[in-house]
Amino acid sequence: MRAVQYTEYGPPSVLSIVDVPPPHAGRGQIRIAVRASSVAPGEVKQRSGAMREVLPTVFPVRTGYEAAGVVDEVGEGVSDVNVGDEVFGTTSSERGANADHAVLAVWTPRPATWTWEEAAGATGAVETSFRVLDRLAVTRGDTVLVQGAAGGTGTVAVQIAVERGATVIGTASEHNHDFLRSLGAKPTTYGPGLVERVRGLAPSGVNAVFDCAGGALPDLVAIAGDPARVVTVADIDAATHGVHLSIASAATTLGPGDPPAVYGLPIAVELAAQGRLQIPLAGTFPLAEIVAAHTLSETGHARGKISLLH
Repeated sequence: MRAVQYTEYGPPSVLSIVDVPPPHAGRGQIRIAVRASSVAPGEVKQRSGAMREVLPTVFPVRTGYEAAGVVDEVGEGVSDVNVGDEVFGTTSSERGANADHAVLAVWTPRPATWTWEEAAGATGAVETSFRVLDRLAVTRGDTVLVQGAAGGTGTVAVQIAVERGATVIGTASEHNHDFLRSLGAKPTTYGPGLVERVRGLAPSGVNAVFDCAGGALPDLVAIAGDPARVVTVADIDAATHGVHLSIASAATTLGPGDPPAVYGLPIAVELAAQGRLQIPLAGTFPLAEIVAAHTLSETGHARGKISLLH
């Protein structure tokens, strides 16, 4: 089968498509014939070498944590899914979702309201958003700042916080402001003057800050008033500012043989079925154009998720 991998840190050009034997489902796992997979910003940073101190890499590296497809193999101990079912989810820590077949450690049925490419990019954004918003105890009546609100995780975090009854302020470039309003957020720009702009939009203060962009932690701590009220998924200097860096997800905490485990996915699927949760797409590429997909992600201006069609 085809699979994407790289054998050294570097720009998108280090990526290549290679022929490898297909994987097989172990205990507590399933295998899918992949219809679409995603490109995650965190994985793009790993490929570049920017995360080497946080997430050491053993080469060669197969890329892709998330995929959607049709079940074609069911591992021992799995009873909630059958061959032929349409699902989406994440791999184990071995990755490898950017391939013709992928083994999933976490999965859930694909809602009919999501296309293959939308479902492929949903798991990480959904799981991360639910875990971070729960860590920050975001609930009705709170005011939340989402830094980098137009990105793949930010767009989902905004929608889930709005569903919880929170007032959401989202930072993004001006050309994305109408889009953020359509998701229920109050938009503002990022960069110098952020503290003052947010205080103007939330004179009573901000209860929690979810950083999906990185690079602005001093301002975000000032806005929250307490580093414990800030969680970042994008800034590896978090500890320097007393902020929690959330890099763990279902994909990184599960290993071979562990049972399927989901956190926010069942709620997300229910919201999707009701038309109340969308997965915006910044771009869709054929698998063969993986370099172009990573190049788009590296711009830092992708509005929504980036998916690969197989």
